[in-house]
Amino acid sequence: MNASDNKYPRERRSAARLGAVQALYQMDLSGSDVGETLAQFSARAVGENFEDGQCGEADYRHLKEVVDGVVREQKAIDPVVDQILDKGWPLHRLDSTVRAILRAGAYELMFMERVPARVAISEYVDVADAFFGTEEPRFVNGVLDRLARQKRPREFAA
Repeated sequence: MNASDNKYPRERRSAARLGAVQALYQMDLSGSDVGETLAQFSARAVGENFEDGQCGEADYRHLKEVVDGVVREQKAIDPVVDQILDKGWPLHRLDSTVRAILRAGAYELMFMERVPARVAISEYVDVADAFFGTEEPRFVNGVLDRLARQKRPREFAA
């Protein structure tokens, strides 16, 4: 770990979350496997093209943990998210970008206790804001907030 690893940890994690959503989206649409997709993101994370990109230098370990975790735990994540969604609009019917955002956010809320729930929610609302107008970020906020209150009620106790 060098000095630049600690220079902007929040920005690097934010970039990792954006990258994780992009990777999940790519896997969802193309059917590519997690190893192939992560290899592409790993090359970009250490190469000049990624560093010059809009989302900045990503914390690749966080990106990989979220993507691997969503793939590994998807059978646990999807039913929990579906319980929160309107019965007429289950997860598989949502826009693929929104689906990737909700899965990544749900993974952090359900399986990464070291990440405060409010931080995870805020970060994934920011990711939604990067892709959409006002409706989708509000939707993501509502779904992830309900999930967080179900899974981590002590973080919301007054």
